[in-house]
Amino acid sequence: MKEELILLGTGNATVTRCFNTCFAIKRGEEYFLVDTGGGNGIMTQLEKANIPMEAIHEIFMSHEHTDHLLGLIWLIRMIATKMKKGQYVGNLNIYCHEELKQTILTITKLTVQEKFYKMIGERIFFHPVADGETREIFGYQVQFFDIRSTKAKQFGFTLRLMNGKKFTFVGDEPYQEHEKEYAEDADWLLHEAFCLYRDRDIYKPYEKHHTTVKEACEHAEELGAKNLILYHTEDRNLADRRRLYTEEGRQYYHGNLIVPDDLDRIEL
Repeated sequence: MKEELILLGTGNATVTRCFNTCFAIKRGEEYFLVDTGGGNGIMTQLEKANIPMEAIHEIFMSHEHTDHLLGLIWLIRMIATKMKKGQYVGNLNIYCHEELKQTILTITKLTVQEKFYKMIGERIFFHPVADGETREIFGYQVQFFDIRSTKAKQFGFTLRLMNGKKFTFVGDEPYQEHEKEYAEDADWLLHEAFCLYRDRDIYKPYEKHHTTVKEACEHAEELGAKNLILYHTEDRNLADRRRLYTEEGRQYYHGNLIVPDDLDRIEL
């Protein structure tokens, strides 16, 4: 069965010309959603990608920052509404670390009507995950790992696709050495690249614990990744981003470099 990656958003927290970074893995008619962007724009992106909410039953949330988290509150509200109307079959499962679960519950409690909030525990379920823990999700054995962020606790994950290929998501911060066992020899490595190396004095990625195309590509080269997908970028170079990032990246990485736009689809 074909597996496909759909980039719902590719931008960093402050973008206005594209959506915040989040994506879905499609297999058959179901989707595994990873992060949800910064607001109800997630509904627009899902609509543009022809992803019905009724086909999303598994969501992983990496960390608490607004550009990754707040779209989930809208999805909880909308999916709970569909559940109450008999328009959603099955349950919604949300995976995240324990502290993040409490944050999500607090925000949802404060902002979503009680009749929808009550669906949590009835048909919307949280599944806290720990560093190094493996869970079966969407038919995959998904192993989670703490990226050891200095900003907010954040998890990445690695899994084997149905075709046997290794797929690794290292979150929205630079690769660190302790992640090697999860990221080495990945067939698909997803890594943030805040900006071009030449623009580092403009965007100051290191101050935000982000990196440039150059370093992301150096990491991928060192790890032996076969395919590298760059995301979580600035949006001022959007019209030329693919060309500019590819030109810089190819100097440091010799695998298949992909610089996607929002809504791009990649066969895995």
